[in-house]
Amino acid sequence: MLLYINKQKKNQKLKINRFLVSISFLGSAGPIRFVVREDETVANVIDYALRCYAREGRLPLLGSDSSFFLLYCPYSAAEAINPWGKIGLTGSRSFVLSKKSEAQNHGSSVETTTIRKISGRWKAWLNKSLGLMVPSH
Repeated sequence: MLLYINKQKKNQKLKINRFLVSISFLGSAGPIRFVVREDETVANVIDYALRCYAREGRLPLLGSDSSFFLLYCPYSAAEAINPWGKIGLTGSRSFVLSKKSEAQNHGSSVETTTIRKISGRWKAWLNKSLGLMVPSH
């Protein structure tokens, strides 16, 4: 009887819940899906997702430093998930991964010149894609 109880305890300790997560990348064609353990940290999931993304050769190129990325739950996208929290405690199986803004990376405010550059690039892309280019004289 004691041997049977010990085997049950060992089986309970070895049982680790796993589940399929789906991570969408902003600007990419589709999500990446893989299986993770319930007790895995969010930072490790981000790191593994970036490695899978790079291995598949997806565009745009994102880099491999997971500290520059945030993971969001699409149902409550107001704030990012704590990188040191457990992925199983989020209650979701689908996520969105996005890059941190420059202000979040450096802890400083974004300058107006940077905003103007981004705005100018966006307008140039829109004009080019819609064919609204006005020829110069």
